[in-house]
Amino acid sequence: MSERKRYQMLIDGEWVDGEGGKTFESVNPATGAVWAEIPEASEADVNRAVEAAHRAFLEGPWSKTTPSERGRSLRKLADLLAENSELLGRTETVDTGKMLKETRWQAKYIAEFFHFNAGLADKVTGETLPIDKPDLCVFTTREPLGVVAAIVPWNSQLFLVAVKLGPALAAGNTVVLKASEHASAAMLEFGKLVEAAGFPPGVVNIVTGFGEPCGRTLTSHPLVARVSFTGGPETARHIVRNSAENFAEVSLELGGKSPFIVFEDADLESAVNGQMAGIFGASGQSCVAGSRLYLQDGIADGFLDDLVARTANIRIGDPLAEETQMGPLATEGQMIRIEAEVAKAIDQGAKLRHGGKKPAHLNAGWYYEPTILECPAQETGIVDTELFGPVLSVLRFKTEEEVVRLANDTKYGLACGIFTRDGARALRVAKATRAGIVWINTYRVVSPIAEFGGFKDSGYGRESGFQAIYDYTRPKTVWINTSPEPIADPGVMREGVSSRPARPRARSERSRRPRTARGGRARRRAWPRGTGSA
Repeated sequence: MSERKRYQMLIDGEWVDGEGGKTFESVNPATGAVWAEIPEASEADVNRAVEAAHRAFLEGPWSKTTPSERGRSLRKLADLLAENSELLGRTETVDTGKMLKETRWQAKYIAEFFHFNAGLADKVTGETLPIDKPDLCVFTTREPLGVVAAIVPWNSQLFLVAVKLGPALAAGNTVVLKASEHASAAMLEFGKLVEAAGFPPGVVNIVTGFGEPCGRTLTSHPLVARVSFTGGPETARHIVRNSAENFAEVSLELGGKSPFIVFEDADLESAVNGQMAGIFGASGQSCVAGSRLYLQDGIADGFLDDLVARTANIRIGDPLAEETQMGPLATEGQMIRIEAEVAKAIDQGAKLRHGGKKPAHLNAGWYYEPTILECPAQETGIVDTELFGPVLSVLRFKTEEEVVRLANDTKYGLACGIFTRDGARALRVAKATRAGIVWINTYRVVSPIAEFGGFKDSGYGRESGFQAIYDYTRPKTVWINTSPEPIADPGVMREGVSSRPARPRARSERSRRPRTARGGRARRRAWPRGTGSA
């Protein structure tokens, strides 16, 4: 990938440039060199993508496919992902700096998410309601929403596409994906597999560009029915405001400053391993990074010494090399911000136990050492600042009650890690912490079967799991009158009889009302008071 590569967007089944041929550059974080040109979508480009998705939804053929057929399409895409995991992983590594052994594995594993959702496609059901009125059969169905806008960040982009695109397509929606302007290439390579899997034009569209105008146009578009966003709280606030224009349903999976709690009775080797994976995996560029470490007093010194020694041996370097254990940060802006926040924390009294600078042996690229700061108090600014980098804040606690209070003392609420051999304590703390994901004696594991999402500033809504496909549908209630008699006259109000509203009938029609077996006229049913019509 030494030559500069030029990409195009996928709109209505065609690969196209941005309006006027505008592009922006993608930089390899490991070298700081430009390696690809990405199309910059205009408002007109986004409109074309949304309109294509809307046509594919309303006119078909996607709207006319059966759930089983949708499942087969998703299985084919899943198989192609597994077959092309090396290419996808290598592209994502060059574009983001994440280690190849992680991106390659992740590209292969997300095939399981598409297989899972393929299996759900024909499992979406409604129900028959035991209605409180006679002669009425009432049931519900679930129908797709329409056009879904799926917006993903640069980190773990293929995984985040899978948890949005899988259930959305399985439910029968069409999708416009917006890739991050910081790293779009892997998403566009993924689009080639969507095309190869045989999805009809317009079912999946991929646009690339910036928040203005690309993101704003997409999230406020009148034809968009749902917005699924993963990213930062500030962008999320813009999206919520934009959705006031189209009343789209919105789900948000945002940032975190997740607590990692180690009690004195924990398996300390397991806890150290979990903490290293939780904060230094993906160079700390993970929404669920365990960036706040709370150590119980009795084990704090020994645990911290062991963690520092292990951290000092992390091999930092080329993310394409198999021996590398930590790669660069994704953008130069991240590195500058992290340097400033670490310096500020030290000024506030934090003790630098390891790292805090660019590795001496790496001149090019945006590398930053894995960093451990022992903080004097919860009030130290860095303790509640999401850095999206390999920086760990360490504090100590005495009691279970104290650590629960400290863990919850944050505006975020995405994840929490608890290490203890006391099962009852683990369940107590899991229940008491305000986080959408709690890992006990493990960390940073996912599955297509398990949903995830956050509390507070970490967003709302859930992704993955059985419920996800229902979140991409809405219920419809169907009422059927099963009585052979005409419905009642709405002008006649009687107590204790059928609530079916009547249609007006002419006098001559009423005169022909059938006689009962006893020779009288059939009793006319009426609409009772107090039954609550719509």
